[in-house]
Amino acid sequence: MKTELDHKSLCDFISDLPLFHSLDRREVDILAGYMNVVELAAGQTLFNQWDKADFVCFIENGTLNVMKKSSPDIYRPITVLERGRSIGEMSIIDNFPRSATVVARQDCRLILLYRDAFQRLMDEHNDIGVKILKGLARLLSLNLKKTSSRLADNMLPMG
Repeated sequence: MKTELDHKSLCDFISDLPLFHSLDRREVDILAGYMNVVELAAGQTLFNQWDKADFVCFIENGTLNVMKKSSPDIYRPITVLERGRSIGEMSIIDNFPRSATVVARQDCRLILLYRDAFQRLMDEHNDIGVKILKGLARLLSLNLKKTSSRLADNMLPMG
């Protein structure tokens, strides 16, 4: 369900997200015009594993459960995401399907940036788009380092 969030509150929220830290207030104001605000009720599905991925989502309020399908009717929890977290960052640059199912754990207000809106932003404000892509690269690099560290911590010693 689409909803409204006043422009100043939306810009304040965007400014606090690590992905957008390199943007100044004018650039955040422009970016906000390309985003959508959506509300989900507790239990409502944001997207399913293998769905087409065409937006990145930022949690403005509430929590989301992230789950992987382990058999036809069984999902195993992966993590819980709260305010300020994002999911689906790669969807604004690639066409791969969703790798997990995401369901609202409680009522949520979400900020969405669709791939086509990001492409329009790149066409109309290339400098802002490049800053976002650099922020995305930093975020993905950090996530990869965390994942590698967790993998190393769980591996048995060799020898």
